[in-house]
Amino acid sequence: AAAFAGARTAAMAFNRLADRHLDAANPRTRDREIPSGQVSLHQAWVLIIVSCGLYFVAAWALNWVCFMLSPLVLAVLLAYSYTKRFSEVCHLFLGLCLGMAPVAGWLAVNPTLACIPVVLGVGVLFWVAGFDMIYACQDVDFDRSRKLHSVPARLGLARALRLASLSHVTAMCLFVVTGILAGLGPVFYGLSFITGGLLYWEHRLLHPEDLSRLDTAFFRVNSLVSFSLLMSVWLGVS
Repeated sequence: AAAFAGARTAAMAFNRLADRHLDAANPRTRDREIPSGQVSLHQAWVLIIVSCGLYFVAAWALNWVCFMLSPLVLAVLLAYSYTKRFSEVCHLFLGLCLGMAPVAGWLAVNPTLACIPVVLGVGVLFWVAGFDMIYACQDVDFDRSRKLHSVPARLGLARALRLASLSHVTAMCLFVVTGILAGLGPVFYGLSFITGGLLYWEHRLLHPEDLSRLDTAFFRVNSLVSFSLLMSVWLGVS
């Protein structure tokens, strides 16, 4: 938990630091802590350094494999902040950042790589990439004006939403495959229908010509997806 908290805090704080000028220019994000002056650059750097320290100490306390991989993982997490300046694969890169979590959790308990956490991690990758495409839909005009890369800015809203749907279908299939590989019980498959239904609902809330319910889809329904997946795996095991 300490390693997770340290890595996530460092990555999110660094992202705000790297994007501070973009956030200040974007009407949607200009009230964030750094551009609005609520948090200084010095404070942000202190938070990043302390969080990185916590992360490395926690990784060392887990096992040697986790500690040896910790610099590579942190490099990936921090590098994400710059990917939208270069390529539309930024959504997949963010998915990779979160998709490493199941593999990291597995290695923390058993420092031997296996197929199950990798399949689950790839599923998380596509799930995150899908909802990040949805989130990016609200910044299409700004991204284009600043020559930032995203699937919505490149392909338009309609195609981006269809690609996000395909990404979520892929994620759902990989979640089910994970359950098969792990030998999870029937409760997992029953609750997976709820997970799939939430993903379907998330996309039903959105339309290329009406993004008024994007916050509901992204912040509320999508949060329920993670909880539903957690419960399906937990109850499927027991």
